[in-house]
Amino acid sequence: MTVASTRPPVRPPRGDGALAALFVAPAMLGFLVFLLWPTLRGVYLSFTRFNLLTPAEWVGLDNYVRMVNDPIFWDSLTVTVEYVAINIAVQTVAALAIAVLLQRLTQSAVLRGIVLTPYLMSNVVAGIVWLWILDTQLGIGNEIVAGLGFDRIPFLADETWAIPTIALINVWRHVGYTALLLFAGLQAIPNDMYEAAKVDGASEGRMFWRITMPLLRPVLAVVLIMTVIGSFQVFDTVAVTTSGGPANATNVLQFYIYGSAFGRFQFGYASAMSVALLVVLSAITFLQYRLTRAGHTDLG
Repeated sequence: MTVASTRPPVRPPRGDGALAALFVAPAMLGFLVFLLWPTLRGVYLSFTRFNLLTPAEWVGLDNYVRMVNDPIFWDSLTVTVEYVAINIAVQTVAALAIAVLLQRLTQSAVLRGIVLTPYLMSNVVAGIVWLWILDTQLGIGNEIVAGLGFDRIPFLADETWAIPTIALINVWRHVGYTALLLFAGLQAIPNDMYEAAKVDGASEGRMFWRITMPLLRPVLAVVLIMTVIGSFQVFDTVAVTTSGGPANATNVLQFYIYGSAFGRFQFGYASAMSVALLVVLSAITFLQYRLTRAGHTDLG
């Protein structure tokens, strides 16, 4: 026989809802003012001709038609995809290797701090430093290349070398941060699994592919999503080191959008390209989330 409980349901004290709304209000205000309103305003401007000096003129889909027929837009998108591919591939592999080494070989907080050091530097400062290091005539990087008996390399002035060089500069700055995110994910994997695998005679390589990678997948998926979004928005390193040159070889999409808006005052066309970038990033993020099952864990 089941006895029905006579205890009244627990209700939150009066006033908690108002207090919660008070705490949420600043964040909600920031979201509305700095994210939602600019996004809606940008979408509206993408259907107009606007140069700041005269009122926006509604032109329908003209900006999008122009974008589809603009060879520089497609070239910028290709350059951006090349940058993203190099950045993601090198950074993910390097960060994963660093994270695994930090977990398996040392627990030193000093080493973790050293790994994170480049991330403390702004992209602008990092770009200036590497611009000096890679200078063809006076840079210490090219001095080392010449000392090894090779010809000096115009890393940032050659169409072939420019994008890989910029990608590796950003890898150098961000790899420590990415490694620490993965390291935090590795810390959540129970050590009992590794000990049981060692008892069964599993090698380090086998444990990496059979234990580490499957259980790290949710964290790795989130890190990949964040890295892809950030990579598509590369701007400051390009602005400092090459300004889109040589011959548009590093004219990434964000730099082209900036030039169209604040260089040629074509805010309507720049807004159309920004909306296109938003759609592309949303689609990539959705696909990555579904394909990598970022919201699910394999830990029982």
